[in-house]
Amino acid sequence: MAQVVVVHGVGQEFRGPELMCREVAPALRDGIRLGGEVALDVDVACAFYGDLFFPPGVRSWHLPPWDEHDVEGLEADLLDSWWAGAVAVDPDVADPAGSRGAVGFAVSRALSSRAVRARLDALSGSRFFASVSDRLLIFALKQVRRYLTERPLREAVRARVAAAIGPDTRVLVAHSLGSVVAYETLCADRSLPVTDLVTLGSPLGLRSVVFDRLDPAPIGQVGQWPGSVRRWTNVADRGDVVALPSGLAGRFPNVRDETITNGVRMHDLLRYLTAPTTGRAIARGVVNGDES
Repeated sequence: MAQVVVVHGVGQEFRGPELMCREVAPALRDGIRLGGEVALDVDVACAFYGDLFFPPGVRSWHLPPWDEHDVEGLEADLLDSWWAGAVAVDPDVADPAGSRGAVGFAVSRALSSRAVRARLDALSGSRFFASVSDRLLIFALKQVRRYLTERPLREAVRARVAAAIGPDTRVLVAHSLGSVVAYETLCADRSLPVTDLVTLGSPLGLRSVVFDRLDPAPIGQVGQWPGSVRRWTNVADRGDVVALPSGLAGRFPNVRDETITNGVRMHDLLRYLTAPTTGRAIARGVVNGDES
């Protein structure tokens, strides 16, 4: 079995584990080499769960014609968080709140379809979401909401990750929503042999949207430690809207936070994997294994 398992986030649902690994494995090995471990080679596997967001046996690009009227509840809260993050890091993003600012606007309204439309329009002008259509953006919102609220789906996704971890697996590398899946999987089964967790562009620190909904639930304002993990490195691009706030140490003590720059593709999985910072974190887990 693989020494390193990679867990994807949203946007991979039209692929599969083999196709995903054709890109992910070389990028990860490049990151290790660029990080200074030239002689280190690793076996890599991908835990794939994207197909679980479709009905069994069905997968199509013909997504429903979603618009602002189809975003509500937790989806609207997550959209609000992404918009606020984009406003904070991108001066070109239109601010629907006007002079009141994000906080004042959020307090003064129920997030109606009109407000959702304003946010979708604002994000379409950002560097982060400029190439993403409304349908795909709403599909991403719905994936996060479904994972956090639909128990059978949540358990099925976590089972895919657990099944990809073998007796030789020491490092779990998890991107975006996949970092939530990986964290919960490790918390649920402390017998898994993973010693190192590397999270990339993780939303685990987003309070009301993600953090407060984790399983297991945080104790007080502190997230529980993920199972058998001995080292947890969190890597985030400063402009990664999904990862804001980028640091996890305030929510999960003993996390090692690292900041990098991915250029104009701030949330891109391959850019995260080829970063020397990520490569060094993965190499630490492979080389040190069970050492504390």
